[in-house]
Amino acid sequence: MMIKYIPYFKDTIQGQAILDNRVCALKCQSNDRLKDNLRRGMPLYETQKLEQVGDRNENLLIRGECLSACAYLRDKGIEVDLVYIDPPFASGADYAKKVYLRRNPKITQMMEEAESQIKMSKECKSFEEKMYGDIWNKEDYLNWMYENLLAIKSVMSKNASIYVHLDWHIGHYVKILLDEIFGEDNFVNEIVWGYRIQGVGKGCWGRKHDTIFFYKKSNAYIFNPEKENVIYTCPFMDTKVRSPDLSKIPDKEKAKIIQQIKENKPIKDKYKKLLFNEYYTNVFVRDVWDCDDTRPIISGSTEYLDYKTQKPEGLLKRIIKASSNENMIVADFFGGSGVAAAVAHKLKRKFIHVDVGINSIQITRDRLKELKADFEIMEVQDGISLFRNPIQTMDKLKSVIYGLTDNDKLDKTYWLGSIHDSQLGVIPVYVPNLLDSASRIFDKVTTDTILRKAIPKLNNEIKKVICYYVEISDKKEIENFIKDDNNTLVKIELRDLKELLDSVIESDYIEYELKELSENGAGFELSITQFMSDRVMTKIKEYNGRKEVQRLKNGKEFTPLMISESGLELIELISLDCTNKRGEWKSDSEVKIDRKSFVTYNGVKTREFWNGKITCETKPLRLKVRNICGDESIIAINSKMLQEHLMDSL
Repeated sequence: MMIKYIPYFKDTIQGQAILDNRVCALKCQSNDRLKDNLRRGMPLYETQKLEQVGDRNENLLIRGECLSACAYLRDKGIEVDLVYIDPPFASGADYAKKVYLRRNPKITQMMEEAESQIKMSKECKSFEEKMYGDIWNKEDYLNWMYENLLAIKSVMSKNASIYVHLDWHIGHYVKILLDEIFGEDNFVNEIVWGYRIQGVGKGCWGRKHDTIFFYKKSNAYIFNPEKENVIYTCPFMDTKVRSPDLSKIPDKEKAKIIQQIKENKPIKDKYKKLLFNEYYTNVFVRDVWDCDDTRPIISGSTEYLDYKTQKPEGLLKRIIKASSNENMIVADFFGGSGVAAAVAHKLKRKFIHVDVGINSIQITRDRLKELKADFEIMEVQDGISLFRNPIQTMDKLKSVIYGLTDNDKLDKTYWLGSIHDSQLGVIPVYVPNLLDSASRIFDKVTTDTILRKAIPKLNNEIKKVICYYVEISDKKEIENFIKDDNNTLVKIELRDLKELLDSVIESDYIEYELKELSENGAGFELSITQFMSDRVMTKIKEYNGRKEVQRLKNGKEFTPLMISESGLELIELISLDCTNKRGEWKSDSEVKIDRKSFVTYNGVKTREFWNGKITCETKPLRLKVRNICGDESIIAINSKMLQEHLMDSL
């Protein structure tokens, strides 16, 4: 629930001049909404503490939008010293993660068979799950970025700087926004980050570099000189130095070879390798980073986490070491796989990781736990965290709004579809775009757009429209605004989207057995006997269906994904809370099964397989199970079940 608005500037006044003097080259119809949003401020929502990892709470993982996270930081008086962001590139692509089935511990096989299972083809063992869509109207994207960048600037300390990672799709436009927000004089570098290419481009040079814009907030920004270990570890090829070294040449040959060198005569290859030691001189970093220790991650790398847009630790190491000092706060507001937070922790900095997707929070949480980092996990209560990410929530809406169907006659800019009523006929349905934080709050600007632009384009036979909202600025005020300004005959009904979404969230089914190991306080053992997830099974059914259609078209055989009766191969993580009965989660014992089915016990990686059990020293109060798609279910441990087990054992 929204609490209030936080101004972008500490001394914002109504009609502040900066809001009316935007020089952005793109003048578009949605600028009125942007100006209204800037005057209004950043929406501050209630936040819930989900989990405490470790003892200290100076580091944060926040599930929520950049805008609402910045409002939270502003409200708490938290300033950051370095920002790295790798936001969507407006590339027009959908991004998905690989979802892997795990080894079922109830299937008793020899180790060789288990190894064979791990080496199964990806087609037989995994499927893809959409994480987010990078599909934007250019104008909407730039206005969204303008708001986010302004929000980020508002939480930056006076000695902070920002690195904005983009590519050729949109970078040149965002550069204009950055000049406006941070000032042209505060532009420091345009960094070209190149990466490998195989083959040649078709009809163009291979597009194999990103652009990172580096801005300072003021002249007091941090920049450590290159002598502070930010030198290339693998410098440019043209810096090789060759010098003769006779120490490895047999004595009987030395005189002959020295004479050959003087006379510039050819030397046998076997002596060339011994004679000339190639080495590199110190080469200072320029603004083109290519083929060095910042090189991208490849599949199979020890860093690789199956996250599509994951960046290498070497890239963030260079940025963080150069533009911050120890104990400073490093923030990433589009955190992804958590590389900025992980590297910041390794370099003895504090970190703030923000992302709207639950998978990002989970991957980063597990990554940081293995590094023994201390942090809090917070969730912004903005109404869009009901599913794994906003794009899944948008997809889900089409099935949870009763009677909603696609309608090609309606403008997709405004209407998600329509409902047919026996008396009123076609009823268009408006739903806010959850991918765009600005549209989630149903306010006067939204209402005016619907009244002036959306409704007039409708067929004259339309008598009613339904408008769903996640948050509404003031419902009574909006209803009065509609009453006074609605010059059409169309009735507008307002409905709360959160109430609708709350009714469709289902937890996974979990069965377990709990027993005390002995009477002398040796601890407790919990066994998962059955696990079932309708949400994951739906994904698997869709995957098998698509593969079957492909088989019928091209004749290529495939092995359908099959799940055992116990369903344990759908589990990614099991955690026991022995401390709290409700509220904030405390993971007192934890087992994570990676995509190769190897187990991490309480942050310690092993080459063992999960046996279907988890142990803890004290009596567990709650059980959390995360499925392979990222859904987490929490249930209270049934004390009665434990008592019955103890009675049976007696």
